[in-house]
Amino acid sequence: MSKRVVIDPITRIEGHLRVEVEVDDNNVITKAWSSSTLWRGIEVILKGRTPMDVGLIVQRICGVCTYSHYRCGTEAVEDALGVKIPLNAKYLRSLMQSSLYMHDHIVHFYHLHGLDWVDVVSALSADPALAAKVAMQYSDAPIAAGEGELKAVQARVKGLVETGKLGPFANAYWGNGTYRFSPEQNLIALSHYLKALEVQRVAAEMLAIFGGKSPHPQSIVVGGVTSVRDMLSPARLQEWKQKHAIVQDFIERAYQADIVMAAEAFGTEASVLGGVNVNSFLCGDDFIMADGEYLFNQGVIIKGDLANVMDINPDLIREDVTHAWYKADGPQHPYEGTTVPDYTGFVERDTVYGKLPTLDGDGKYSWVKSPRYQDEPVEVGPLACLLVNYARGNQTVVNAVDGLLARTGLPIDALFTTLGRTAARMLQTVLVGQASLATFDALLTNMQSDESTYVKPEIDPNKVYEGYSMIEAPRGMLSHWIRIKDAKVENYQAVVPTTWNAGPVDANGKMGPYEASLIGLKLEDPTKPLEVIRIIHSFDPCMACSVHVMDYNKQTLGQFKIDPNGF
Repeated sequence: MSKRVVIDPITRIEGHLRVEVEVDDNNVITKAWSSSTLWRGIEVILKGRTPMDVGLIVQRICGVCTYSHYRCGTEAVEDALGVKIPLNAKYLRSLMQSSLYMHDHIVHFYHLHGLDWVDVVSALSADPALAAKVAMQYSDAPIAAGEGELKAVQARVKGLVETGKLGPFANAYWGNGTYRFSPEQNLIALSHYLKALEVQRVAAEMLAIFGGKSPHPQSIVVGGVTSVRDMLSPARLQEWKQKHAIVQDFIERAYQADIVMAAEAFGTEASVLGGVNVNSFLCGDDFIMADGEYLFNQGVIIKGDLANVMDINPDLIREDVTHAWYKADGPQHPYEGTTVPDYTGFVERDTVYGKLPTLDGDGKYSWVKSPRYQDEPVEVGPLACLLVNYARGNQTVVNAVDGLLARTGLPIDALFTTLGRTAARMLQTVLVGQASLATFDALLTNMQSDESTYVKPEIDPNKVYEGYSMIEAPRGMLSHWIRIKDAKVENYQAVVPTTWNAGPVDANGKMGPYEASLIGLKLEDPTKPLEVIRIIHSFDPCMACSVHVMDYNKQTLGQFKIDPNGF
């Protein structure tokens, strides 16, 4: 007899995500459904507005990677209008993107994904003196891993336990059999979890130096960047570099060490040795190093053919809504994309928790569309980025990947796992942090002969314009697409990383990466599905949550009733 497991909401992510799976008598997942249960609608809000405001509006799609949408939307307008921004503006935008990455990936691993690997309860029984010695196995100079610091961390968490107010450590699946860290390793990682709370603040300040504030920076405009006198002052430049040193130090001495430790401990754990069942990958150019040179290069791998990495052809992208709560006549290219809601609701079923409303897997069941490249589902994100660049022979990436595999003793096949996806995000963070210093130096050099940061855009109200931008957001390849008519936005579509990864099954019966990654996974206890959450978190879900609707006449737009007895 199959059993339905419902996880709603998936916590420690941005936005609203529901995952349902069916398991057989051996608790092996045979079917999976991924659903975002909230409509974005930003594309509709943009229609009729001036293109010059697009960036400021679209960054409200997300409360985490706000800068990525801000930049991507602005650059889509620039592409449509044929605006070529100055090199200094490119460098500054890249430095803001680097700052976002360093912040985002640290927060993801420690505060969103980390507790899928770290058993906090186990850490309470650790020997701090032994833990301090263990930490030296993974870093010559561990951060926050001396005996005294580890004792203080243990006492702090024990104090929370004794009060019964566990805060971020409450309601987890502690003691699950798929945890693999020793008590001492758990204590080391827990100490870094707490230290990362301080470091992520410094990383956010890095973005604010050039962006004006974080989140939702304000310094990008169509044509370049603004607030130049402040951003390019020697004091501000030096402040960014000082903060960068603090964050990069944590990345290399804590984040990197913890992933190496995880590779050792989880290298034989079956539940993390799968999780990559879609073997097509996509990434874009990003992180400018010099004029025309990027840290990561664009490309697409189809059906695991690493020997034949192709350039991205934007014409081959389509979005399918067969099982999404939208109306459309077949798959749509983003330029022609529509956002017409068609909500069909849930179906009552028996689950491991009793009778509940469940997703209608035979009909429509998600507000996420299903992007396809050449009719294939594609994974995007740090793993996709590194695989494309590794296959292209990008020497920086090749050296980093080979170095990690040699250090951990893992085979290259380990990349195609949940562990590999998590390790790829760490490697990407290390490389972005290192490369941003080269970008910083290139900015300083270029400023000696060129101080321009802005060109004035021109728009002809009698012309129709189309443009797009593809960049690497922290969760993967992000693209924004715009059509401009009468100097106003006529149509707009954002194909976000989590749309690529989380979309429902398409008209051809092909599952997206989230759903496919769960098939064949064995659960220790279906009522405590840590294994599912660990795999889903490895993608770093960022469900588009900004549904901001208001009525200036203060009319009621909707009423919502929460059943206290519901799930």
